[in-house]
Amino acid sequence: MRYSILKHLALSLLLVGTLGCSDFLEETNPNEMSTDSFWKTLDDADTGLIAVYNAFKNNNVLSTADEYNRSDMTWPGWGRPNTSNEYYLHTFNSGSGVPNNKWDALYKGIFRANQVIEGVDKLIGTFSDPAKTKRATVIKAQAHFFRGLFYHYLHSSFNNGSVPIFDFVPQNESDFYQPLQDAKKVQDFFRTDLEYAYSNLPAKWTERKDLGRVTAGAAASVLGTSYLYEKDYPKAATYFKDVIENPLYGYALTPSIGDNFTTRRELNEESILEINYSLAFKAELNPYAEENVSSTLNYTFSPVGGFRAVLPSLWLINAYKNEVMDKNDPRNFVTDKDGTRRMRSYSLRTSHSIALPDDLDQTYYLKTSAQGAAYNNAETAYYRKYTNWDIVSNEKDILPNLRSGINVRVIRLADVYLMYAETLIKGGTDAAGVQEAQKYINRVRHRSALQLLGTSANSEFASADHDGKAYTATSLMQHLMYVERPLELSVEGHAIRFLDMRRWGITKQRFQDLSKQKYYGENLPFVGVDGKPATRWGSVLTPGTKATYKEMVDYTQAAQNYTESAHAYWPIPSSELISNPVIK
Repeated sequence: MRYSILKHLALSLLLVGTLGCSDFLEETNPNEMSTDSFWKTLDDADTGLIAVYNAFKNNNVLSTADEYNRSDMTWPGWGRPNTSNEYYLHTFNSGSGVPNNKWDALYKGIFRANQVIEGVDKLIGTFSDPAKTKRATVIKAQAHFFRGLFYHYLHSSFNNGSVPIFDFVPQNESDFYQPLQDAKKVQDFFRTDLEYAYSNLPAKWTERKDLGRVTAGAAASVLGTSYLYEKDYPKAATYFKDVIENPLYGYALTPSIGDNFTTRRELNEESILEINYSLAFKAELNPYAEENVSSTLNYTFSPVGGFRAVLPSLWLINAYKNEVMDKNDPRNFVTDKDGTRRMRSYSLRTSHSIALPDDLDQTYYLKTSAQGAAYNNAETAYYRKYTNWDIVSNEKDILPNLRSGINVRVIRLADVYLMYAETLIKGGTDAAGVQEAQKYINRVRHRSALQLLGTSANSEFASADHDGKAYTATSLMQHLMYVERPLELSVEGHAIRFLDMRRWGITKQRFQDLSKQKYYGENLPFVGVDGKPATRWGSVLTPGTKATYKEMVDYTQAAQNYTESAHAYWPIPSSELISNPVIK
């Protein structure tokens, strides 16, 4: 048993939660406990809270695959150049699956959080014991955190931020029919929730049974992000600075970026908000069942036993391939079996983020990278993130199939460092913060032994190789937009890349620019697992074109189809429009 929270997830009370559904209002389930009979003790409240955590692990909350297919980060799999993926093509509408499923998952979490808040409010005034009052407050603070987080996701995802607000538990059918609220009111609402969580959650949990619960640092990170999204840089910086400098949190970058993407070193010092998954429970359930405690993201991303439904985009692969390593850092040098000392094939960040066929220094599914996957159908790289490439030879080795125990790190310190750097230069408008911003960017880069920005003068890493450039606020912001954030955080968190592109106002232009970039794949000779010479045809991505080689281009359709009015936010889902008569 890894953590008791996982045990409770497996056994959790499944609270009522689907908005816009009236069937359960008309029929009584004799097997369900009523709210009056359930919310009697703090143990009841904690059990109800676990159902909120259970809602957070629903894959539809983050919608990782298609949130990134909307951005410039991915190709939706199965061989270029043909795809019917409506999110990559930007042809989705209110009836599309992702917005409907995401909406349902988020409001289900909100409904469960409201039950906890209401249940604890009834209990908290009855305690004379300060310890019970404190415990009740912390339980309530966790529920407020998740309600605030789910509304933050709704606000940043749907209908320009205008969505219904539920701050109560519906008691009758009409209670479910709430109108759209002004985006500013929604924003104020979720920030109030997060402020309550920030003030009342612990800085860290000390008992092993509580590891994985949310903290004040997570609340501060989400608050800072919400202010960054509206370009309130001073306010955002206040929260980010607290996350970075407050010793009570104890956050630090992990020694290796790879510590954040596999089953090894979960809940580590860099992790601020993390979804816990486990293979230890519920093996008898359908892997997609809501009450399951394992993940299916490994199958979505993996080409080895999985569906390879999300692949890195061409420009991103090329950017990873061209990351400049610090020639003064010994981590960038390896010694071959014949005693030859050479630089790594690719940077540490690249090798832990994506699999490339000609990466000589990182195994892939317990083989060499070229042996580990097919690299065919113009697939010149695969994401390592969310896959078990380091512990099995095939995702199907994990039994039962369609399961993974890899925790999803939703917010980590590197993201906060880079957002804080953005606040210091005020989005590229304030030169006064350039040197300090470079410091935080360079901390992220140094962790992966990359060449640092600027000069060694006043650098924390004076012996490291620096690019010697004199950065302005504008050029440093360009670096954050097109290099540091996408390469450090690719396919992580809640729609990080798409939300970044939208708030920077670059989405349409980005698709247009990328649709003009052409690539082809060079052939790669390698030694097969049988020791015989073999070739990965067209597997090494190369910019430009070459006679007789297949030309590859991304985002041609997105460049034509994307419009701010139709695609910058998910629309109100048709399921809500049909079931809620007060929304026009």
